[in-house]
Amino acid sequence: MKATELDRRFDDGDDITDELDLDNARRPLRKQKRVNVDFPTWMIDSLDREAARLGVTRQSIIKIWLAERLEQHHPH
Repeated sequence: MKATELDRRFDDGDDITDELDLDNARRPLRKQKRVNVDFPTWMIDSLDREAARLGVTRQSIIKIWLAERLEQHHPH
């Protein structure tokens, strides 16, 4: 199927998931890279409390807050 046909079907509201290779799908600019960061214990404790309050993991709260801060300084 050509891209134009896929676009047309999508725009028409058709379910096109059978046409997609989801096992090999990639999210542009979302590639993960592991980094290590050392935090003082008071900061870890605060992060853990806030993460528990929100029902998310420590890693998630760090990512959320960093993304919010970066967006403030460099909006798309």
